[in-house]
Amino acid sequence: MSAGSVALIVPEEIGVAFWDLYEVSIPATVFGMPQPDLADPWYDLRMCGTGDRASEAAPGFALRTPYRLDDIVGADTVIVSSVPDDVLSEGAPVSPELITALRRAHDAGARMVSLCSGAFALAEAGLLDGRRATSHWMHTARLAERFPRIEVDDSVLYVDDGDVLTSAGMTAGLDLCLHLVRRDLGAHVANQLARRMVVPAHRPGGQAQFIALSVPATDDQGLAPVLDWARAHLDQPLTIEDLARRAMMSRRTFYRRLQQATGTTPLQWLLAQRLSQAQSLLESTDFPVERVAELSGLGTANNLRHHFLKQVGVSPGAYRNAFPRQPRVTAAAG
Repeated sequence: MSAGSVALIVPEEIGVAFWDLYEVSIPATVFGMPQPDLADPWYDLRMCGTGDRASEAAPGFALRTPYRLDDIVGADTVIVSSVPDDVLSEGAPVSPELITALRRAHDAGARMVSLCSGAFALAEAGLLDGRRATSHWMHTARLAERFPRIEVDDSVLYVDDGDVLTSAGMTAGLDLCLHLVRRDLGAHVANQLARRMVVPAHRPGGQAQFIALSVPATDDQGLAPVLDWARAHLDQPLTIEDLARRAMMSRRTFYRRLQQATGTTPLQWLLAQRLSQAQSLLESTDFPVERVAELSGLGTANNLRHHFLKQVGVSPGAYRNAFPRQPRVTAAAG
């Protein structure tokens, strides 16, 4: 599949506030830095300014770009990274020019994406009506109150509703951007890109785990070695007892700490890793499905098909056919 063009909207009328830089830099890094060894051509990123001059009193930075709002029409993907603070704090409307441009881009067939508070712009444009959507958990109650036609979900990291996608705050925007790469170019490319960025390719669980505890306890970082070891041994039968023993914890303590750190159970985490391994093998090798099942630790081809259909939505064969661009190696004899 083609990467296509991405229009990233830069809110110049207020400058880019310090606290909004993260949401701007995430898609700029993911889609704007060529990765020719992973996919060539890579995405064509266009940073599109809103056209108004930044206020001198605005904290942060003013960005100048050669692209304007009119340039988002015709892009394959349009990303709104944030809205001005007064939209959130005072209920101010999003600029009419931006709303018009978003509607035109959507009507032209663009995939519409919001990160964090950018959901308020899509909502005001009417693009989230009748859809499930999310935003940062600090803003979801306000989003639901102002736009009652939206099914707001504050428990997830992102929502993929086909042609309209929304994410929660901060790092959840990175989760969504990697998800877009996974949709466009496959799990193998997304996994390799995530590795280069030193982040998980996919975080199971939702943002509900961060509402009461924004950062996992420091000693939970001690799980990293055993989880890395598990990823390197997915072809072997692994149990919670095996992982707990390797982490030098009791089964109950290991279960609790992994759930606190990832928002999911050890068995769910392990299944997600096995499926991710299977996706990469399906894309990058010619191994038969039976061999993919063995190497990913799912045992049999039937078990692989069962979990693949349930979690990914298509059969392993259909998934492999959807991503023919990845280089493959020939299965070794024996």
